[in-house]
Amino acid sequence: MEYEISPLGDLAVLLSFGNEINEKTNRQIQLFISKLEREKIKGIVEWVPAYTTLMIYYQPEMLAYESLKAELDRVSRSPGQSLPDSPLVYEIPVCYGGDWGQDLAYVADYHGLDEQEVISLHANREYLIYMMGFMPGFPYLGGLPEKLAVPRLERPRQNVKCGAVGIGGSQTGIYPADVPSGWRIIGTTPVTLFSPEKEEPFLFSSGHYIKFVPINEEQFLHIKQMGEAYRVTKYEKR
Repeated sequence: MEYEISPLGDLAVLLSFGNEINEKTNRQIQLFISKLEREKIKGIVEWVPAYTTLMIYYQPEMLAYESLKAELDRVSRSPGQSLPDSPLVYEIPVCYGGDWGQDLAYVADYHGLDEQEVISLHANREYLIYMMGFMPGFPYLGGLPEKLAVPRLERPRQNVKCGAVGIGGSQTGIYPADVPSGWRIIGTTPVTLFSPEKEEPFLFSSGHYIKFVPINEEQFLHIKQMGEAYRVTKYEKR
């Protein structure tokens, strides 16, 4: 497994797996992570995957930099050419348009489509979760159709609601909390993405997939009322 390593201060290193943002690079990163989890190297605190990199935090008093490099080289050469488990696809219900997606009409007009065409293009496809970031529970997704890419707002909104599903440039994502945003909001999900009080606070993680499933307002309110009792449908990616 090829990568380049560089120090980031005295508490972290950055592993670079090339510069191409695609599923192949993501799978290399996820495979390396699975090997790290298996090895349980003392002194490594945590790791954070991104589009083409993996940041690894460590304790230099337990694991010197040169020793860490040697351990990571050993991990990269350890057996295992594929991930032990298939990635999961999480079906996220979304109520599109109206009060739930005030920019749906803009996206449709921008591309000369009707609103239902935008919904059909956005939903029912599997988006790879490249990484989690920006704020707890926010997924950076790949796979948005070029036909739906739109410019961000010239002046960001002061606040978009928790669960808002937006498009910014060539990306789409879900906001796990109320937050300012310059993205075009096309819908809202009633599903909770981040619950800090839980043992597993995040609904999903990088390396898996999301599929948006259109629902109506009545279904949205029903799922919202169910709260934690609602279980997101998920299945293994084929």
